[in-house]
Amino acid sequence: MLALLAVASVTDVREHKIYNWNTYPGIVLGLILNLAIGGWIGLQDSAMGFALCGFIMVACFILFNIGGGDVKLISMMGAFLGIQDGIEAMLWTFILGSIMGLAILIWKLGFIHILKKSWEHLRLVFQAKGWIPPTDEERQPMQRWLFLAPAGFAAGCIILAKPWLHTGGIFC
Repeated sequence: MLALLAVASVTDVREHKIYNWNTYPGIVLGLILNLAIGGWIGLQDSAMGFALCGFIMVACFILFNIGGGDVKLISMMGAFLGIQDGIEAMLWTFILGSIMGLAILIWKLGFIHILKKSWEHLRLVFQAKGWIPPTDEERQPMQRWLFLAPAGFAAGCIILAKPWLHTGGIFC
């Protein structure tokens, strides 16, 4: 799984694409490995992880305009990790992806600029006594690519490292 996530990370960062030739075989491999290791129960957990992670990501695809490659990537993680670890990996992916997106935004625009624009918008909201949607110009810097594949790779590392971390740690 980590090898497939590493390949997806490279293509996601370089080309803004996560390819089917990487995710589809990964989904099948995840299902087969879980069948081989855990029997029918392993296959059931893998299929449920694939289905639930996929369902949640399809909802995100529809509601939040994420890429189709991200849907397949997280679904693949669910197929490898099963339902519980798949959902946890998906949540870690969202958290780490958000942190990376914020870091990129701060790097490109500057922390002071972001604070200034946020304060100006908040002032307008208070003056209007209601929410004012950001203008297209204000939204433009936030239309940057969010690289979920590298975040997924990091999330996969966190999930797979759990058995080796000392008990009582933040990941256990």
